[in-house]
Amino acid sequence: MTGEQVMKELEKDSAFYEQSGGGVTFTGGEPFMQFDFLLTLLSECRKSGIHTAIETCGYTPWENLYEASKYTRLFLYDLKLMDDEKHKHYTGVSNALILDNLKKIAENHDNICVRIPLIPGINDDEDNIRKTCEFLRETNIRLVDILPYHNTGMYKYRKLGLDYRLKDTGAPEKNSLDKVVDVFRKSNFTVSVGGGSK
Repeated sequence: MTGEQVMKELEKDSAFYEQSGGGVTFTGGEPFMQFDFLLTLLSECRKSGIHTAIETCGYTPWENLYEASKYTRLFLYDLKLMDDEKHKHYTGVSNALILDNLKKIAENHDNICVRIPLIPGINDDEDNIRKTCEFLRETNIRLVDILPYHNTGMYKYRKLGLDYRLKDTGAPEKNSLDKVVDVFRKSNFTVSVGGGSK
């Protein structure tokens, strides 16, 4: 679809956006993988008065993130692991660019929610949570959303013939989840769990 075609579809729901206070969230995959198209739609949404949000892992050149920030009302910024070697192991890339971009965007944008997918045995340990909290305390970000891991995507992987590497991983236990929420609350973050309140 062209940007114009997408905008025609989006504008059909303008009355709903106005009534609900909602808008358009660009997610994926990773929206910055199609940066030019993303920027076109963000700009057009701004012209049409439609609220915009981007859900991103932040792995994109700073210039792209900064340019998009001019048209974005809310960033939902995923933060997975603070240890660079572990980040490389689980995601295939370094977290250096992601962390650097988060620091920079926090200096240039005042509506950022950091989303932490909490995965047992991977990033739910005390050291990672403490370091994540310390890192975020050095920014102006105060919204944190903890996303408890679930394996509902396993069926989709199976249908596509793909290997689901976390098939033996379960959801975080309530006690573990509560401890993570508590760490961030004690540092004066506003915390939600799975997009809701906790």
